[in-house]
Amino acid sequence: MRLTNLTRGAGWQGAKRYAALTLPVLFLAACATQEPGTGTAPPRTASTVSPKSVAPALSPQQTELKALIGLQDRLYDVAAPLLVNNAVLCRNNARNLLGFTAKTKYSYTPEFVDAAAALGLSDQLQVTGVLAGSGAAKVGLQRGDKLVTIQDKPVPVGADAERQTALLLGPLVNGRNSIKLTVARNGNNQTMNIPLTRACAFGIELGNTENVISYADGRRVLISSGMMKFTKNDDELALVIAKEMAHNTLTHPARQRSTATMTGVIDNLIRLRPDTAALNGMAGVKPYPQQMDAAADKLALYMVARAGYKVDNAAAFWQRLATTYPASALNGYTAIHPGTDYRLSAIQQAVTDIQAKRATDTAILP
Repeated sequence: MRLTNLTRGAGWQGAKRYAALTLPVLFLAACATQEPGTGTAPPRTASTVSPKSVAPALSPQQTELKALIGLQDRLYDVAAPLLVNNAVLCRNNARNLLGFTAKTKYSYTPEFVDAAAALGLSDQLQVTGVLAGSGAAKVGLQRGDKLVTIQDKPVPVGADAERQTALLLGPLVNGRNSIKLTVARNGNNQTMNIPLTRACAFGIELGNTENVISYADGRRVLISSGMMKFTKNDDELALVIAKEMAHNTLTHPARQRSTATMTGVIDNLIRLRPDTAALNGMAGVKPYPQQMDAAADKLALYMVARAGYKVDNAAAFWQRLATTYPASALNGYTAIHPGTDYRLSAIQQAVTDIQAKRATDTAILP
């Protein structure tokens, strides 16, 4: 329900809040390109805009917030099909989730509260993204809807609304097929039953570093802004997200005995201002053995294919990443995933297998 890289989450009991909040609510904003509080009319060209209609200049905080929201929206948009189409592959990590995100102006660190308010958020939880294909999307929940009641109980408001709402939702999702939700839209209340969506319940985080890196800690996936900029298209970004989802699914952080280390790294990088000193060297992260890494590559490719993304150029992407950022770059991706040649062989075989399944209309399963 929140844009994790800008929230109070890191520190300030962030881990507890995150775990409670994302259990019932899918924390992913799919196809969400409109900023909070903005209209849907297309922008006019400079030649047709009169001086009086020019929007006021954004403050530095608003500009920074909008830029980060843009990165997060793209990350969530690409991750959406991976999460909702791979519940069967996520094993014990699949959950029934609501399929939308919601925030208040207090979802952000104090320096951004005023900027969030200027972009349309208030002390009331407001839908900021709806997952394509989810139950929420199917019944017509929309970005901008304000949460009024859940199962006829008032939705908390104010600085602690997210945590309190998570506590309210937690007991409700077990044993139910849908959740009754009343929202305020255009001054009127609307009640709808939101069918729960079975999906992979991994948190998708944006890391505030230009280092080209990604991490998994068993319950979360972190993709750095540097990695996002390195990927040339959504298919490549999907490969990176799915690879970390696969590590989580296969319990690799736990088997590496690196869960606590990975959690610390992610907690640092989701901060608005990460501790850059902690980014030097390997930050205590152990490189993955090549067999373990190749197993994650194989599962990831099936996840990518099931989500509708292309897998044909997977080997070329990973080769380009390893060539650009070799294992000698200690804070880069290849240093943690050094078995490039072994991985590429496994990737090519998995791609061949997936193509054969598609050709024979066989289920895309490992």
